[in-house]
Amino acid sequence: MRIVLSLFFILWSLNVFAAPKADLLPYWQDHVAANQRQIDHHQWQQLLDKYLVVEPQQTLFRYSAVTAADKQQLSGYINQLSQLDPRQYNRNVQFAYWVNLYNALTVQLIIDNYPITSITKLGGFFSFGPWDQPIVTINNKTLSLNDIEHRILRPIWRDPRIHYAVNCASLGCPDLLPQVFDSQQLNRQLDAAASRFINSPKGVRSNSTHTTLSSIYDWYSVDFGNQQALLQHINHYQLHKKTNGDNLKFDYNWLLNQKL
Repeated sequence: MRIVLSLFFILWSLNVFAAPKADLLPYWQDHVAANQRQIDHHQWQQLLDKYLVVEPQQTLFRYSAVTAADKQQLSGYINQLSQLDPRQYNRNVQFAYWVNLYNALTVQLIIDNYPITSITKLGGFFSFGPWDQPIVTINNKTLSLNDIEHRILRPIWRDPRIHYAVNCASLGCPDLLPQVFDSQQLNRQLDAAASRFINSPKGVRSNSTHTTLSSIYDWYSVDFGNQQALLQHINHYQLHKKTNGDNLKFDYNWLLNQKL
């Protein structure tokens, strides 16, 4: 029994701290640059307008309040996106497609399993969260949340601001934003998301002895670069006191981003 428990905690620890690498799924890298068609995300926007609560330093979702009709609308939106071939669109439309789909799927996961205290409770006994489980099928290809984030978004776009766009339904995560991602406003939206996170206590907070950064900057250091590059990135968005590299610590809150 002790051996089983020891193995469990070893696996659990690895799942917590070993962030997935950006490993491209080549099938999804095609795009049609000349295609200016847009994808309609208004159903997702309607649900955000209705259930997302925007507080000064945190957005919270009213999972417990979602009606049966709105659950059906969410399912319909996800099904609508899954019927499309994102490879037939330009890069900006693709980016908005994948991020909005990821966030909608995450909200659906929580709603389907509510009440829970943390998304990390999902995924099975030996799993730290649901990110590796098959969750959507597109072009007869079954994908997980990790596939979308780490095998499509990160390796294709190579933009660290992706980490401010995808939401993991946790208090420590960059906010689920009140506006859907729009292919015609992506740079502005990504900058705004970065600024909101970095200027919140869950992104960066300092006291007289040390600075605490979100564990995102530790887990995905390969995306943000060495410490100098990371500090340049953070200070680019900080509105007030700049961050130095002295006595850095990392922290993350996995509690559910719910509004009761």
